Amino acid sequence: MARYTDASCRLCRREGEKLFLKGERCYTNKCAVAKRVYAPGQHGQQKKKLSEYGVQLREKQKARRFYGILESQFRKYFDMASKKKGVTGETLLQLLETRLDNTVYRLGLATSRPEARQLVTHGHFTVNGKKVNIPSYLLKVGDVVAVKERSKSSPKIKAISEITGSKVIPKWLEFDGENLTGKVVALPAREDIDLPIKEHLIVELYSK
Repeated sequence: MARYTDASCRLCRREGEKLFLKGERCYTNKCAVAKRVYAPGQHGQQKKKLSEYGVQLREKQKARRFYGILESQFRKYFDMASKKKGVTGETLLQLLETRLDNTVYRLGLATSRPEARQLVTHGHFTVNGKKVNIPSYLLKVGDVVAVKERSKSSPKIKAISEITGSKVIPKWLEFDGENLTGKVVALPAREDIDLPIKEHLIVELYSK
């Protein structure tokens, strides 16, 4: 399974904003974006005016990096979205939001999307009672995500629950903190997705 393995903070610095890839660290003064407000690399401090294509490309890269997926998979999501009814850009974000790893993060069962991806891969979650270890698994309305019984006593899961206990759960999800289970009660609407992504720019980029 291909994934990005370089330093996460380089991605945030490249986009010029926090992508919240390292959980609680992103909210402290240790955050790399707070320390160095310029892109990484030898020429990172040079100011460049982006072309229309450059603006669209940066928006697509930012969206990819928020959700932690590579280009080929992102393109597949776009193709799926373009074949569905509705606004393509919003449908694209809807697909990305209903990935299992993102849903685990949204439920507060991980402090970041990369951590959620790792926990899913390690087999800590079930969907409708069956173990699923595929981070890209797309959830549907009515699906129930739960921490495996054996994993509920894990020090890692307990520590995460303490950190994220006061997290606001989006309205398209229901969460039972006592049993560490969540349910998809609706597909996420655009207003439910709090990421600063201009999805119309991504549609324009791929439509060329």
